[in-house]
Amino acid sequence: MDIQVADSRPVIIPNGTPQAAVEFHALSLQISESGTRLSDRRHRTQTHVSRWRAFLYTMFPLLTAHQQHEAEEHQREAALLQVANELRTHTYHLESIPAVYEQLNVDPSCGLCTDEAVRRTETSGCNVLSSAPRRLAVRSFGWVFGGFNRFLWPAMIVFWLCWKPIGNPPQPGNLAMAVVIIFVICLQALFGAGQEWTTHRTMHSITNMVTAETRAMRNGQRVQLAQSELVPGDIVYLRAGDRVPADVRLVRVSMDLRVDRSELSGAPDPTIGTTGYTNTNYLETRNMAMMGMHIAQGQCTGVVVATGDRTVLGRIGQLVTRNPADRTILQIEVQRLVNWLTTVSLVVGTLFVVLWAVWLRPKYPGFMSVSDALANGVGVLVTFVPGSLPISLILAMTMVAKRMQRYKLLVKNLTTVETLGTVTVICCEKTGTVTQRRMVPTRIGFGDTEMEFDDLVSTCEAATVDALDVAVRRVHETAFLCNAARFDPTSVHLPINGRVALGDATDCALLRMAEHLCPLQPARRQYNTLLTVPFNLRRRWMLAVCTDRTQSAQSPFMVAKGAPETLLPKCTQVQMQNGEIVPMDHTRRLRIEEMQHRWAAQYGCRVLLLCRREYTESNPLLGVADSAELYAVACQNMCELCVVGLVGLVDPPRDEILDSVGKFRGAGIRVFMVTGDYAPTAAFVARQCGIITSTTVDGIDEINARVTVSKTEKRTDDKACRSTARSLLVSDSEHTLATRSSLVVSGPDLHGLGAVHWDIIALYDECVFARITPEQKLQVVEEMRGRKHIVAVTGDEVNDVPAMRAAHVGVAMGNGTQVAKAASNVVLLDNNFSSLVVAIECGRLLFINLKKVIVYLLPMTNLSEIMPSLFNVVLGLPIPLSTFLMLVINTITDVWASVVLIHEEPETDLMLHPPRNPSKDGLVDVRFFIQAYGFVGLVQTITGHIMFFLCLYLRGGIHPRDVFLAFNKWTDGYLSKSKAELTELVSVSGSVHFMALVVMQWANMFVARTRVQSVFRQNPFWGPRRNPLLLVAVPIAVSVSLIVNEFQWFNSVFLTGKIPVEFFFLPIPFAFLLVGLEELRKLVVRRYPNAGLARIAW
Repeated sequence: MDIQVADSRPVIIPNGTPQAAVEFHALSLQISESGTRLSDRRHRTQTHVSRWRAFLYTMFPLLTAHQQHEAEEHQREAALLQVANELRTHTYHLESIPAVYEQLNVDPSCGLCTDEAVRRTETSGCNVLSSAPRRLAVRSFGWVFGGFNRFLWPAMIVFWLCWKPIGNPPQPGNLAMAVVIIFVICLQALFGAGQEWTTHRTMHSITNMVTAETRAMRNGQRVQLAQSELVPGDIVYLRAGDRVPADVRLVRVSMDLRVDRSELSGAPDPTIGTTGYTNTNYLETRNMAMMGMHIAQGQCTGVVVATGDRTVLGRIGQLVTRNPADRTILQIEVQRLVNWLTTVSLVVGTLFVVLWAVWLRPKYPGFMSVSDALANGVGVLVTFVPGSLPISLILAMTMVAKRMQRYKLLVKNLTTVETLGTVTVICCEKTGTVTQRRMVPTRIGFGDTEMEFDDLVSTCEAATVDALDVAVRRVHETAFLCNAARFDPTSVHLPINGRVALGDATDCALLRMAEHLCPLQPARRQYNTLLTVPFNLRRRWMLAVCTDRTQSAQSPFMVAKGAPETLLPKCTQVQMQNGEIVPMDHTRRLRIEEMQHRWAAQYGCRVLLLCRREYTESNPLLGVADSAELYAVACQNMCELCVVGLVGLVDPPRDEILDSVGKFRGAGIRVFMVTGDYAPTAAFVARQCGIITSTTVDGIDEINARVTVSKTEKRTDDKACRSTARSLLVSDSEHTLATRSSLVVSGPDLHGLGAVHWDIIALYDECVFARITPEQKLQVVEEMRGRKHIVAVTGDEVNDVPAMRAAHVGVAMGNGTQVAKAASNVVLLDNNFSSLVVAIECGRLLFINLKKVIVYLLPMTNLSEIMPSLFNVVLGLPIPLSTFLMLVINTITDVWASVVLIHEEPETDLMLHPPRNPSKDGLVDVRFFIQAYGFVGLVQTITGHIMFFLCLYLRGGIHPRDVFLAFNKWTDGYLSKSKAELTELVSVSGSVHFMALVVMQWANMFVARTRVQSVFRQNPFWGPRRNPLLLVAVPIAVSVSLIVNEFQWFNSVFLTGKIPVEFFFLPIPFAFLLVGLEELRKLVVRRYPNAGLARIAW
């Protein structure tokens, strides 16, 4: 799209770019404008639309949509000009680093003191962004006039008009109905406001379960601070995976620093970070990192220049119009159902009025007045739509979110709760997700031998590096010099395995290994690190350039560690156990490769190659002072390395992972491992975790062979190829432990795969993707999504973020990076993988319980209440159920029971059923309507009318044949009864009808608790599936029935009647009949799952 800013130059913003990025680009161009052009633009803006006109546009939206949009655009551009002016005065990026420290009054060696930080907090406020304005007036309008109330307001107006002036004579009942509807509107509005407040408070408490922290300098020490405590002048330390906590001026950067600016600027790729300015524009220079960006690679130090609403993100937040939250699939389906029912009710109500106008009025004059006809038609609209359904949906989602909170699951929005229930594929990272992230060294190898690491440690008791054997010393030096991890100073007094190590799991394991071989504190004083090139998944190696202070020449040397398949081609020498350096020949290379493969396949080791390069003659690294130049020289000379050893690290699986994977498999969810590890290592761990269970495992060769088979059969079109691919694998119904299909492929094997290859891969139950880059992990997710799978991705590192964002649900571990947690939809706060089982179960329970609520509400609010009005119009009966009593059922007696059903426990283990397909298994379908209308609703309707006719017969001696087709005969003198007597009989019989429907709804409430299982196995009183709240619904309904039927005021105003005692009990056998028929239906469904009755079961 094109957005005109500044001098009307179009800024091309890609589709899907966040709104903040649009404003960022607009601000950037505003800052770049000259003063004259800025002044002219401000003048044009102010002359085009005055503040008075803007106020009128806001208060009285009577102009065209184009004019309103134009006014909003000018207001937005005026705000942009103001923000641009403020940012234009910022010169932190142009100043030298010492000048920045001086301007912010901070000592770079010790940072701010606590007292100064407190004073600055009082001045600048906490480092938090202001929340979006609640706009109470707008929300109140929505509570009063939105939702179900939008149907009640027209009904209230019609009832009011039916009282006066249409009513002749005016009927107090119509006025009372209008007042009652106003009361119901107020109740609905209060309930909606209370529920929104409760939901907001719940979600706020859930999101506050995670406190973002950052490393900063305070009082001369590096400490962990809550990001909200940062103030301008704080010195912060950021590394890969960290989210930039405030607007920061970079003062020290690593050579490989990359800053991801996509969240704010929309830039697709991370950009290089520098300490010098690259652009005079405050927003475009690369020595600034703004709040909301994150460190994609490398590490840096910066000084905070702006916090909270004074940051660029905070300023843009004041401009961006908050888009309403996306509606979930269930919300859309519920709204669609309500709209459909509303449309039907409008058609039926209109049809009643038309029938009265063209048929009843001329043929049966006096049968129904104008006010009665309108009230009857509007009554259909009021009673046909289940008003508690949208409320039940919000209650259900909030309840499930609270339930997940108890299991230490952070759910960021209610949309995720629903999506979790439909997940079909989980792509999980190995390290930290299915394993404990506690890597320990188990094996070590040299060019001529290998051994257990414990055996090596038992022979090393050196206090200094020089006391170690030559070969071990080189391994020790490489392990701790080429390492980004550090021990937490507060835990150095603990045993080595009990110390807290800060850094990557691999680096932490090597750090402990080096400490076991020789204490690191004296060793660190011996060496000086000139350059560090951190590890990343694309290079798969880490490099450090160091010098030995004990040597007079202090000649720089290189140490490196990484994946053997990446570093081994760069090696020309290898170290033997005795320290001898020998040339790397083909035999020795094969031995190292065989050692790597065997350790990975037999022990599940992550194998690292430790290398170094020393210079005896000319040293290209000597004398290079500039870090950028040193980086280039070191990378250029990353060759002719010497292998000093191999290290095998083992990361044990989590205790709960085997059981969790088994539950996912039982639930029809496939778990794929997607990792950067070596393929045999990944396969070994996957078998430990139950991700791979079959005796044979396929690879890329089998995939290619199957594709070749499909081509040789001349089925070249995609549809035929995919059909062939499916036929080559065992069908789901025939899967056993011995035949289940398993697949292990490496990242390099994915290059060049076509759609048919991925069609075959997508059919495997068990997949492991090894040596995967972040781009390939994203590709796996997109390919699964393209084949209609609902994908969840778990991860904890910055490399997992692209895939997590592309998935339907991103799941981050609680100990993951800030960026991973920010990009996720769900955070496992306790790092327990089994919590994901609970999350998926909660998502499924939400869907099931909502179906129960609907199947409970529809029979009453639709068929049982629409039939009395239909019989009144078509068959000439006096209306068996008044609009007032219909409204009581719809908005009072049924509401509590529907809310209670939301709290139902599952009737069976939800994790023993396959996930539903959202495109096919909707909230309601034909089978659902058969259950609601053709069975339960039909029984309820018949019961209500039997009670109605029975009351007329017992109390007034009126036979049903005298009631049908009575029309205008039902008046004074009919059957020797006065009009008052007939009216009293109809009032009492209508109340009896009402009570019968209330009793039948009690039965419906109990039978709706289960879909297949017997209701007697879902005991509401005790046991794991108890729901004692159900018992509260009965006295509430009885109380409401007594109030509206026994109080004289209701009798005289709403024409209700006092219910005879026997009619409180006569409907009970019919309720038991409904329970019995439903139990019989469920029995047939259980015993004959393929029978016709089972096929139409809901």
